[in-house]
Amino acid sequence: MSNVAFIGLGTMGYPMAGHLSKAGHQVRVYNRNAAKAQAWQAEHGGTTAPTPAAAAQQRDFVFLCVGNDDDLRQVCLGENGVFAAAALGSVIVDHTTTSATVARELAEKAAQAGFHFIDAPVSGGQAGAQNGKLSVMAGGDAAAFARAEPVIRAFAASVRLLGPSGYGQLTKMGNQICIAGLVQALSEGIHFAKCAGLDVAAVIDVISKGAASSWQMQNRWETMLNDKFDFGFAVDWMRKDLGIAKAEAARNGAQLPVTALVDEYYAEVQKMGGGRWDTSSLIARLEKP
Repeated sequence: MSNVAFIGLGTMGYPMAGHLSKAGHQVRVYNRNAAKAQAWQAEHGGTTAPTPAAAAQQRDFVFLCVGNDDDLRQVCLGENGVFAAAALGSVIVDHTTTSATVARELAEKAAQAGFHFIDAPVSGGQAGAQNGKLSVMAGGDAAAFARAEPVIRAFAASVRLLGPSGYGQLTKMGNQICIAGLVQALSEGIHFAKCAGLDVAAVIDVISKGAASSWQMQNRWETMLNDKFDFGFAVDWMRKDLGIAKAEAARNGAQLPVTALVDEYYAEVQKMGGGRWDTSSLIARLEKP
């Protein structure tokens, strides 16, 4: 068992840190809202810290799950940041979805300071975090990853190193690109079935057993049909992720016409007041009065 810190107790981080504690690791947590950290401690034990630096002191592993590039830089490099106190030889594992650029930047700075930084974004959403069944895609030093992998598996069903620093984030971009297209297609399929007067449940039962099946279909069709979107991965965060993917595509020459279009559709959902709705809310723009 390891001494670990977990920084960022949001929708994903809170249960992820809980799984680390349940697995027997000694967990110290930090959250910008201290009340959230205290609530986590009351539920899971462990200890809290007043700053990211205090959380990182004398820890074998430091896990991060914050909002975006700027948040990550602040937590790592800002006043009382992780990099000011991380132990020599320790491994920082970042589960935030960010640009590959910031991942490479922080990996380089970490190496200069004598510790390791692994970019390790996750897929599986809120349910995956709560159930400890996330998919983790990582980039970084192979030896450091090998040390961290057994600890990460406390909340993951799949963990894989894809290459050097930044490759985890690049893989997550591909993941979000695929999801965006799938959700739009599923939205249109359900909408079409309703307009055609079909029994949507019967249609899904049939086509989910064939080539049209997907995780989104299996897990979201019913809530989409019933206009239930107050859960899951928020549209605001999906737009952030798609923006990162589009920016990377502009650099590497990839063409993402469907991704760009679906991003515009998500912007429409935001204008409908759905910024915090689940990404499956794409169907709402098809059925608005």
